Amino acid sequence: MNTTVEQQVREYYNHAGPAYHALMGQFWHHGDLEADRAGLSPEDAAKALARKQVDAAGLRPGDTGLDFGSGVGGTAVYTAEISGANVVGISNNEWLSAQARQYAADHDLSHKAVFLTVGDEDYKTLTPWPTNSLDAVSFYESVCHLPDKAAFFAAAFRVLKPGAALIGVDWIRRPFGEYRTEEQIAPFIGPVEEVISIPGLGTLDEYREMMSAAGFVIEAAEDLFPDVECWGSTPPDDGQGWGEYEGEQNTVIHDGKRVLDAARAAGVFSVARWVARKPG
Repeated sequence: MNTTVEQQVREYYNHAGPAYHALMGQFWHHGDLEADRAGLSPEDAAKALARKQVDAAGLRPGDTGLDFGSGVGGTAVYTAEISGANVVGISNNEWLSAQARQYAADHDLSHKAVFLTVGDEDYKTLTPWPTNSLDAVSFYESVCHLPDKAAFFAAAFRVLKPGAALIGVDWIRRPFGEYRTEEQIAPFIGPVEEVISIPGLGTLDEYREMMSAAGFVIEAAEDLFPDVECWGSTPPDDGQGWGEYEGEQNTVIHDGKRVLDAARAAGVFSVARWVARKPG
């Protein structure tokens, strides 16, 4: 039987997850550019970006948010901590969910942040959540792994209450410098997609268009690293030690570092944020 993209992603994190955890701790997404430039740690810069998104969503105590692709739980737990909302994190990998549950317990927030392992294709429907039931849906560098991104946005629209927000941060491809056409961009982005189990890296506008097609009103859609190479807190000098990682299947981690560095250096890789609201 052929392996689906979703299965490939789940299996990718069986070996990449422990490496990411060892190298990045609990926060796996990029940080706010100004926070990075101010010298904040990768974790604090990631928290700064998360806070900007949580503030945009308007999450309040007693609300309920769904964090899609919650990984090892850092951002979901932080969201619950700063907003007072209840947060449900979902992933299709139980190893990730188990780490997230432990992190929530270590911070005495298991009553506010819970983590569920869902089926590989449950993102297409989000069936466990009733229509108009959630106060926010968030994603942080996870939708890029989905082969049917439009289905996820449609499902997120259904489960959100009228007036509630979808907030997201994700990897994108873009024209930059001398690399303007899809043919020029592909030699850099193609290897990233192949090595890191990404079925297709979208653009800022492609995400915006899919959200709009689902029914959302777009309040923010911005490249977080405009007109600069997107290194964030992972500079080419490999301060985090990706190239030296010696854990299980380290060649995959080394390959990921190599192809991502090439795309970053070419400028065709970046990270964007969106805030999209369901009409009230």
